[in-house]
Amino acid sequence: MPRRTVTMLASTLVLITLLCVGVLLPVPYARMGPGPTFNTLGEARGEPVLQVSGHRTYPTSGHLNMTTVRVTGADYRMNAVEAVYGWLTHDSVVVPRETIYPDGKTEEESTQENAEEFSQSQEAAKVAALGELGIPVTTRVVVASVVKDSPAEGTLHAGDVIKAVDGVPVVEPGDVAERVTKREPGEKVAFTIVPAEEAAAAEKAGKEPTTTRTVDITTVKSPEGDRAVVGIQAGTDHVFPFTIDIKLDDVGGPSAGLMFALGIVDKLTPESLTDGKFIAGTGTIDEKGEVGPIGGIEMKLVGARDAGARYFLTPADNCEAAAADTPAGLTLIKVDTIDDATKALAKLRGGDTASLPACAKG
Repeated sequence: MPRRTVTMLASTLVLITLLCVGVLLPVPYARMGPGPTFNTLGEARGEPVLQVSGHRTYPTSGHLNMTTVRVTGADYRMNAVEAVYGWLTHDSVVVPRETIYPDGKTEEESTQENAEEFSQSQEAAKVAALGELGIPVTTRVVVASVVKDSPAEGTLHAGDVIKAVDGVPVVEPGDVAERVTKREPGEKVAFTIVPAEEAAAAEKAGKEPTTTRTVDITTVKSPEGDRAVVGIQAGTDHVFPFTIDIKLDDVGGPSAGLMFALGIVDKLTPESLTDGKFIAGTGTIDEKGEVGPIGGIEMKLVGARDAGARYFLTPADNCEAAAADTPAGLTLIKVDTIDDATKALAKLRGGDTASLPACAKG
């Protein structure tokens, strides 16, 4: 057999072997790609994404689209060929698996965590939006969760409103731990509460709950040290002056907060925020209206462009990465707060695009 033929056969066999190894060899990576976008001013599955009752609303136009990212499942094992292909294509990003599923979390655990973050982002969006409009929201300290087999189990319940601890009024969740830890393990601490059922009934009736009761709980030593604990996690709850419902399924994480907040503002103000334009964006939001960074910005830009967006509201901390690879036809607008976003949208309505806060490349 000629040497050239032998060489070609050997090379072919090596190539086939490498391909087989690449297909069979799992690698510790996951893939992210553009996900669907949802217009917070529009509908999803036949019903409005944002529903307001008990307050006047106004017609809206255009788009304020929140953006998402698709990720491979926790049980999916990418092979080497797929990883290389993902690195070479522009419509996906290959990242270390622990970026999406840290600490060995299962897909179910990650989904549950994302659902909780999504719910929290909705609450923060409502508070931020009403704060932007100068509409007051009542905040109260509540029992967020009770540890199983702890002293508080059966006495305190999730949703109970904590008015005072040892007779001292509480204003924020940290006040609860501060009062409890002043006790020694084994001592009793008094909680003045409004039971969750009574608080919910009063809220539904549009009234302040007036009935309180005081319960004594014996503290124990924390498993993490010598401080006294009762086995609860305190949190905050908000009483809104009217009802705002966000209807969107199969979406998780905190990154839709900014766009939800802007959608609420738009529905509650006479003037359209978008003036009919197609605007997309992303960003977490806190109750003070401050916008935070998110993951997967590159894929969200692609998803927004593909959906038809021309402008993209970009968290300041994501600006450098976004500016490094901005899809053609998409203009980035840098935002630090919801107020930044509403002012930028006002400039767009007025045609003053030259003074929009831009994202600069690093």
